[in-house]
Amino acid sequence: MSDHQRFAPQIKIPATYLRGGTSKGVFFKLKELPETAQQPGPVRDAIFLRALGSPDPYGKQIDGMGNASSSTSKGVILSESSRADHDVDYLFGQVAIDKPFVDWSGNCGNLSAAVGPCAIHMGLIPAERIPRNGTATIHIWQVNIGKTIVAHVQITDGQVQETGDFELDGVTFAAAEIPLEFLDPADDEDGGAMFPTGNLVDRLDVPGIGSFACTLINAGIPTIFLNANDLGYTGCELQDAINNDAAALARFESIRAHGAMRMGLIKDLSEATTRQHTPKIAFVAPAQSYMASSGKAIEAPDIDLVVRALSMGKLHHAMMGTAAVAIGTAAAIPGTLVNLAAGGGERHAVRFGHPSGTLRVGAEAALISGEWQVSKALMSRSARILMEGWIRVPGEVLDAQ
Repeated sequence: MSDHQRFAPQIKIPATYLRGGTSKGVFFKLKELPETAQQPGPVRDAIFLRALGSPDPYGKQIDGMGNASSSTSKGVILSESSRADHDVDYLFGQVAIDKPFVDWSGNCGNLSAAVGPCAIHMGLIPAERIPRNGTATIHIWQVNIGKTIVAHVQITDGQVQETGDFELDGVTFAAAEIPLEFLDPADDEDGGAMFPTGNLVDRLDVPGIGSFACTLINAGIPTIFLNANDLGYTGCELQDAINNDAAALARFESIRAHGAMRMGLIKDLSEATTRQHTPKIAFVAPAQSYMASSGKAIEAPDIDLVVRALSMGKLHHAMMGTAAVAIGTAAAIPGTLVNLAAGGGERHAVRFGHPSGTLRVGAEAALISGEWQVSKALMSRSARILMEGWIRVPGEVLDAQ
C-alpha cells in the first residue's frame, strides 16, 4: 500500500477568523461542525487543537492558525441561543500551545467583542433585529460561565461597521467601537460569591516562595490580585522582563495554584495543570509613568494604577478582557488591593496602564445587605473579520478518542 493511501484526507469546516479586542480566534458555527463535534468531547477538542496547530513542542504553531501566544490560540463556537431572551450562545475554548489540551473553564473577554459581529455575519441574528443604520444590540449567552454579555454593534447600510476611528492600545489599527456590558459579572454559580473567602484581602501562604497579601475575586474571570512590590516588581514590567525568566514564571504558577485552591476552584494542587485558563493572576501598583511596548509614553497623571496579568503561564501583551472586568469590579469596591492601588475610595471607573498602553473599564457596585454586588462592568473594544472560508484539518481528527 502506498503512503498516500494510508492517511485520511483533509476535511473542510466552514470558519471565520476574527480579531476581537487584543485577541484573535477561529470562529465556528455549531451546525457546521462535523456531527460528532457538535457536542463536547474528544473530536471537538481534536478539531480545535489541529486547527490552531497544537500541541507544538516548538511553541510556534506553524502548522495551524495559532500565532504562538495565548492571545491568539483560541477557538469559538456560536449557535442560535437556546434562551428566549438571548440572541446567540457563545462557547469559548482556550487552546494550549505545547500540550494537547483545550480549556473550557472560562470566557475570553476580548473575543466577546467579536461575537456580535460574527453572529450577524453567520446569519444567526434574524434580519429584523438588524437596523438599516444605527446600533444592533446583541444579547450574548456566555456558555462557559453562564453569564450575559450585551454588545452594541454599529450597523451601516445593513452591514456591520468594522472600520472606524476607535483606538485600542495593543491593536495597531483603529476600527469601529463596540461597547460591551458584562452583566452580573460575579461568579454566583453553586452559591459561590464574588469574594470566595468572604474577605476583600487575604494572606496567601505559598511554601518555599512566600506569604502574600491578595484579593481573590470571581468577576469576569476568577482572578488573584497581588501587590507588585511584594513580588519585587514595579508593575511597569513589559513581557520580556518576566517571560524570559523561567524561575519567575514557575513562581507565578505556584502562587496561582495555591490561589486556585484557596478560591475553591481545585481540590488538589496538581489539578492546576489542567486548569490553565483560570484563575488568572495579576499584580498591581499605584500609577507610574513608563514606556509601553510600542514606545508610547504612558504618563502617571493619565492613569489610576498599573496592572500586569499573566495568561496561560505568560505575561499578557496587553490585558485580557475578562481580567479587565475583574479589575474594574475590584477597583469599584473600597479596600481591595486594586482599589487601594488606584488611591482608595469609591469609584465607578478606572483607567489602568498595561504593557501595551491604557484601558478604561467601569463597574457599577453597591453594598447590599452587607455584601458587595456588581450589576455590570463596562468597556469598549473593537473587532474585525480577517478571513472567512474553510479551515482544513486532517480527517484523523474524526477518530479522536
